[in-house]
Amino acid sequence: MKFFAVLPLLCLAVFSVAAQKAPAPETAPHNQPDASETAREQTELSRALAEAGTSSVDYIRALENHLAKYPDSPQRAVIEKALAKAAMDAGDNARIIRYGEKALENDKPDNLQLLDRVTRVLLDEGGPDASKRALEYAKRLEQDAAAMNPAEPQGHLSPAQWLEQLDRTRARGLVLEARATGNLGDAAQATALATKAWETWPTSEGAREKAWWLAKQGRNAEAVECYAEAFTLEDPHSTEQDRAQDRRRMGELYVKANGSEKGLGDLILRAYDRTSAVMSARLSQLKAKDPNAGASKILDFTLPPVNGGEPLKLASLVGKIVVLDFWATWCEPCRIQHPMIEKLRERLKNDAGVVFISVDTDEDHSLVPRFLRDQKWNGPSYYEAGLVRQLSITQIPTVLVIDPKGRTSSRMAGFIPQRFEDMLEHRIIEARQAGPGGPG
Repeated sequence: MKFFAVLPLLCLAVFSVAAQKAPAPETAPHNQPDASETAREQTELSRALAEAGTSSVDYIRALENHLAKYPDSPQRAVIEKALAKAAMDAGDNARIIRYGEKALENDKPDNLQLLDRVTRVLLDEGGPDASKRALEYAKRLEQDAAAMNPAEPQGHLSPAQWLEQLDRTRARGLVLEARATGNLGDAAQATALATKAWETWPTSEGAREKAWWLAKQGRNAEAVECYAEAFTLEDPHSTEQDRAQDRRRMGELYVKANGSEKGLGDLILRAYDRTSAVMSARLSQLKAKDPNAGASKILDFTLPPVNGGEPLKLASLVGKIVVLDFWATWCEPCRIQHPMIEKLRERLKNDAGVVFISVDTDEDHSLVPRFLRDQKWNGPSYYEAGLVRQLSITQIPTVLVIDPKGRTSSRMAGFIPQRFEDMLEHRIIEARQAGPGGPG
């Protein structure tokens, strides 16, 4: 989240206080500001934030100046959290620690991003005290991720994406626990924690951490195997620089044990076979829980129906023009636009080459069936099942027109009521030609 994205949230929190009725002065607690003081503080904060604009430096300065002037501000916790997020965006490690730790004192248990960043910065800082604090935050990161409900995906993640994110976060917490534990002098326990991280979700970071602490114990042959796994694992979070470093350390330890790199290539191939088998097994486990595990294109997705019936495999629609209507129960323009789509659908009902698909984007699925009944919308509707994130749908309503080859032919974000039907029909005509389009 960029620092300026915090601004609306912060202002909302501040103005919500203004909306509350202040107690009469004679009954108010001694340390509670009266209504005029609160209003003055809110006015000053709003002006300072407006003047800061989108400059992270000015934004941080404005908030710090405000806290210096109003140290007992009722919004202090909100402001410190905003400062922590701004410091993260600015890469200001000193302020990440200063405000991040304060924010974590009272923050809800699912602020995993902040926990992760504060822990990493403390570990980079080094020293026993920082490592002890980092260890506690790392444990909290792993435990908080483990406590989150795997059956309730967040942020428009599919069930498989949500499970992967939770497991990855737990594994990251365990890796950070391993690093802090090793820094505090217990390499054996650090190795055990890194092993558990790999078992929770295999990452190059986990394999690399295990290798490091194995080498610290003189277990070089085992360390080489782990560096080979870090080097060969298909991990999108591992950079070329990371892999180059893994290759260098692996080679140094192997030569130290064997005198040369003879035989190292075969060891690397065996590691590749192991990591490929591990990730293939993981994908199979996820697919058993979610048919969209590993889906990377529109036609890979299967959409679950809102009101019963069979899931829709979008791959079954190859060769047809597919109109995907993304809507939500809270979206007022959708209530106007959808009947227009239905009208066009009725007009083209005899055209077997065009298919209209209604896709709900609500995170709370319990609202959807009743909404459809109340609105009397016709035809089947489906849940998006991760398609919104995959296609970067950032505005509702959005209508995509998919050409017969499965490519995105048109993206209509927002709603222009006067021209919508004609525009959509024209986009369908264009899609018939299966001209250039972005990959689905």
